[in-house]
Amino acid sequence: MYKILMVEDDMVIARKTTQFLGSWGYDAKCVEVFDRVLETVNDWNPDLVIMDVSLPYRNGFEWTRQIRLHSKVPILFLSSADDAMNIVTAVSQGADDYMTKPFDMQVLAFKIQALLRRTYDFAGKTRTLEHHGLRFNTDENTISLEGRTAELTRNEARILRMLMERRNVIVSREDLMEGLWKTDCYVDENALSVNVNRLRKKLDSIGAAGFIETKKGIGYRLCAD
Repeated sequence: MYKILMVEDDMVIARKTTQFLGSWGYDAKCVEVFDRVLETVNDWNPDLVIMDVSLPYRNGFEWTRQIRLHSKVPILFLSSADDAMNIVTAVSQGADDYMTKPFDMQVLAFKIQALLRRTYDFAGKTRTLEHHGLRFNTDENTISLEGRTAELTRNEARILRMLMERRNVIVSREDLMEGLWKTDCYVDENALSVNVNRLRKKLDSIGAAGFIETKKGIGYRLCAD
């Protein structure tokens, strides 16, 4: 599970955003002591930092500069300051992306996915996703439960990965097909159903029957916690 640290002093925005990211399967939390941002980054070792510009004690540019002296963690700025100079300053201090407030949560989630994929997937970081005891090795496209293992096809693995990364929400059929299509592997309605059914059979074979639930007319989700 990827860890996301939010450096945001508006507690309403911070709470809503971390809750939303949690629904996508991320371990998200907000900095609580704003004069110890660098210490929090070093101690918690997040996989991505969401940084505001205007903060108590020091602004986001200064914290980013200090973080960059010790870490290459991707940093996404999220700020109401939308002028070109702020964007240029953020990037020059080491930011990887910049979004302005107000923002769309779904757009934020996709930007985070893109940053994480670019930073870690291409760098060869091993990832294992887990839900109800089932472990999914995203490098080897294998699933295991209580000593039993099955190998997934590329499409089956991509479907399971999208479901596990958004384990607390229903993933629509449209989102699944779009996710597969973006990876240069076009899948139509019928082919998606076939792949989901094959994935279910492999889950059944290792004792994970009922792992994927169908929400009629909407899409799919993992069995509830």
